[in-house]
Amino acid sequence: MREHDRLFIGGEWAAPAGTATIDVISPHTEEVLGRVPEGTEADIDAAVAAARTAFDHGPWPRMSPAERAEVLGRLSAIYAERHAQMAELVTAEMGSPAGFSVFGQALIPQMVLQYYVDLAGTYAWEEERQGMLGPVTVRREPVGVVAAIVPWNVPQFVTLTKLAPALVAGCTVVLKPAPETPLDAYLLAEWMVEAGLPEGVVNIVPAGREVGEHLVTHPGVDKVAFTGSTGAGRRIAALCGERLKRVSLELGGKSAAIILDDADLAATMEGFKLASLMNNGQACAAQTRILASRARYAEVADALAAMVGGLKVGDPADVTTEIGPLVARRQQERVEGYIRIGQEEGAKVLVGGLDRPHDRGWYVAPTVFGDATNDMRIAREEIFGPVLTLIPYEDEADAIRIANDSDYGLGGSVWTADVDHGVDVARQVRTGSCGVNLYVLDVNTPFGGYKDSGIGRELGPEGLAAYLEHKSIPRPAG
Repeated sequence: MREHDRLFIGGEWAAPAGTATIDVISPHTEEVLGRVPEGTEADIDAAVAAARTAFDHGPWPRMSPAERAEVLGRLSAIYAERHAQMAELVTAEMGSPAGFSVFGQALIPQMVLQYYVDLAGTYAWEEERQGMLGPVTVRREPVGVVAAIVPWNVPQFVTLTKLAPALVAGCTVVLKPAPETPLDAYLLAEWMVEAGLPEGVVNIVPAGREVGEHLVTHPGVDKVAFTGSTGAGRRIAALCGERLKRVSLELGGKSAAIILDDADLAATMEGFKLASLMNNGQACAAQTRILASRARYAEVADALAAMVGGLKVGDPADVTTEIGPLVARRQQERVEGYIRIGQEEGAKVLVGGLDRPHDRGWYVAPTVFGDATNDMRIAREEIFGPVLTLIPYEDEADAIRIANDSDYGLGGSVWTADVDHGVDVARQVRTGSCGVNLYVLDVNTPFGGYKDSGIGRELGPEGLAAYLEHKSIPRPAG
């Protein structure tokens, strides 16, 4: 039992303003495994005040990028040494299989941090340009106090995609973890103290949506960075728009995997274990629409059903488990609701369905729908669970059309024996990323979405630019 009775504000473990608490429930055992204070609006006020003081008067934004990178480099070294501890904690919190957690929930977040530590030394923080009337100095300066609001599915990855560039830029941060997964943020705070991060640079307040909205609208916050549902993103965008507050949004997806006729089906099915079913299907970029030509449709359907039906479902702490429980009972009920919707719409369950694989824990059977069309709700709405929808296409142009016929535009993939041709097809898919014979996020390159999948980009140099303002300083010639 991990129990915390304080919030991390101003570099100290501060007593919360209220008395309410958040129970962290194991999705495998349905038992309480941790407890933290539930932050209030007064706690947000205190956290923003601490971040504001640290930005307006503290050393952090006045350090050189190299000096900030030195501090963050110490944090990165601690993270690298203890990443297994973080992976184990996230698995306990939200049910991510241990085999995925080591990489996706701990090593990748540490790699994101180290990437920005390294980028600090090569980024063009200031440059000289020739203007119309004389030389101009163009500076990149930190945007200010950042509200970072993160979801429960990959809490450390999303936290570091915001924290790392914001901190390298010289910003200060108020982090609001999701109520389902606050424990990993506490562990990160302990490491930040050990690394010597100045007080007030990062402040952590777990809270629900209403308190989160208070953070978004707080006049002391200069920028909001949010990852979560498209519905919540619309609300945050509207609130920020009213206040002309900087905002970046990484939202939902309904990504399509196009299987071309020359694809190696065995390799493709193996690739789908990560691309389509990573983190128990609880991934915004998961390839959940599987597009197969009518010529190979039956063959693909059999292969997909065999692969999904053969996955080991069980205790997420077991390294051999491939599919663990969903994060909460409401998520289990939501996903099962979509399975019912798919059946009502006329799609055929090829494997899986509504029979739960375990009596205890928030498990859903990995499910594949066949005989589906792209206008069905199971093909258009984000399910966020281990449910795949197999859709036939007539020819390559039709496959691209179906892939693009979505309100979302986050990820996608093309599976083929001809990689160069796969890249040509990927260029025609209107998404922020589209892999060929795989789907992964690369910390060196931008990640984000078209259409309802968000605004802005994270990762790569573009992710750092999101936390910087540009200032021009012209002067006379001579």
